[in-house]
Amino acid sequence: MVSSIGSTVWVVADGYIPPGSSGDDPALASHESVCILNTGPADATVELWVYFADREPDGPHVLPVPARRAFHQQLGALGVPSGVDYSVVLESDVPVVVQHTRLDSRQAANALMSTIAYSAR
Repeated sequence: MVSSIGSTVWVVADGYIPPGSSGDDPALASHESVCILNTGPADATVELWVYFADREPDGPHVLPVPARRAFHQQLGALGVPSGVDYSVVLESDVPVVVQHTRLDSRQAANALMSTIAYSAR
């Protein structure tokens, strides 16, 4: 089994939930998610802060990630509005790995973007 891997501070600088979707299927609605992987033996408590261009940060949103588990969080479910530029900082009490994913389904040809977040510490 893999031991603890990752970092304790992660940054997603490019946040933008596309407004609208082309279809009616909720699974294909435009959204953004952070995917958190905790490979270690201890549960992680992750605090997520949302930064905006025109207002104070929102948070912390506390996300529990059990040991040796993956956890996916759609950012719109935390109240992040669509059509607004934002950034996210996540801080964990144990090392984790963070990936950022955006589904843009405003057109019939969906676009999916995914990248590893920036490991700041």
